[in-house]
Amino acid sequence: MEPVAEPQVNLFADNLPSMEEIEKLICFVHSGESNQLAFSEQVEANLSSTGPKAILPVGIGLYILGRYAEAAQKLRKAKNCREKFIYQAFALRRLGKFDEAIESLQKSLDFEADTLSITLEKTDTYRHAANLDAAAKELKSCANFENVSAEYHYQLGRLEEIQGLYEQATDNYKTALELSPDHQKTLFHLAYRCDLSGDEEAAIDHYKQIASASTVYVSALLNLTVLYEDNGNFDKASQCVDIVLDSHPNHQRAILFKKDIESSKTMFYDEDKEKKLTRKHQILETPISDFELSVRSRNCLKKMNIDTLGDLLNITEAELLSYKNFGETSLREIKVILEPKGLRLGMALEEKQFPPAEIPGVGTEPDEDEGLRSKPVDDLQLSVRSRKCLHKLDIRTIGELTSKTEAELLGCKNFGVTSSNEIKKALTNLGIALRNLD
Repeated sequence: MEPVAEPQVNLFADNLPSMEEIEKLICFVHSGESNQLAFSEQVEANLSSTGPKAILPVGIGLYILGRYAEAAQKLRKAKNCREKFIYQAFALRRLGKFDEAIESLQKSLDFEADTLSITLEKTDTYRHAANLDAAAKELKSCANFENVSAEYHYQLGRLEEIQGLYEQATDNYKTALELSPDHQKTLFHLAYRCDLSGDEEAAIDHYKQIASASTVYVSALLNLTVLYEDNGNFDKASQCVDIVLDSHPNHQRAILFKKDIESSKTMFYDEDKEKKLTRKHQILETPISDFELSVRSRNCLKKMNIDTLGDLLNITEAELLSYKNFGETSLREIKVILEPKGLRLGMALEEKQFPPAEIPGVGTEPDEDEGLRSKPVDDLQLSVRSRKCLHKLDIRTIGELTSKTEAELLGCKNFGVTSSNEIKKALTNLGIALRNLD
């Protein structure tokens, strides 16, 4: 991929650049951290400019830098023109002020803004505001651009996707690409839709097409990284992350992805060993009630909260015998249970070989809402990688997820620190957490 060429665009020249030139500037600024830093210094140098004409480029510059509240405030003071109202609308939309954004877009029409472009921006704004009826109404007003405008089909596809009409959305994305093969946003959403539907090969092809462009499309490259890593193609996964880090060396997700890939390269999966460990876990989870014990032994163990064979490995003979009414006879009964399985009291404490048995409910508060635990993990809005790993682990509900430890999740192939942090943050927001062995 060739580096993004610096456009010969001076936002702060006497005459404001065209909308097309500003879009090229936006692509350049966001193609790397060094570009953002240099442009930020340029904006700061002009921040004290006064006068309606001088304020306009500063407001647009603040929008480009993602400083939306400052941008909206500056642009309100700028001279009335098409560019003012359009970029003011973009900033307001980012701030969630959708009604004001619509009003600003409408005002831009009084200054010769392109009607189709503004209608589609209003569609986008209504969709972000979850006002799907209004979005559909805007699209209907420009239905004569069907099979003419790629952006029209892109916006139609986005609306259908949020409505759950995935096949129709895919068809419209494909139509948009027939009209404009390099339409980056369409390529990204079509790739993402293919990935979610299980067509990983098509998703990789679309992401590769985005990656081949000169602009560093970070989200596309990171999604492509996940697909390559899932397929065990760690070298290509590394290449994708390296492209991101070359331009954005402090990108936290890319840094974590890089660490995950390096860990995956050195990970060795011993299937026989895993089968043996699974069998051992099953043995350790066997309830004490499954064995014939005297009433005295059973009552003593119950009072000590010893419910499974695994619990017995975390207590010594001395601790058992120190308990009231637990004598040598009860001790012999316990040993008869453990010895045929190659187990002994205090084994986990001595060797640190087996984890404590998984006790249902550990890791959640006693009064936790059962309705929350029964909700699907899809409600957590996790990334594609995290959802795939949970699917591999057959984890369908939030309750099933909270019964797992972080170590158990990290044991799944391609489930790395990034996914773990994402899941822990999502659970923390709900006031719950993964199971803790401590």
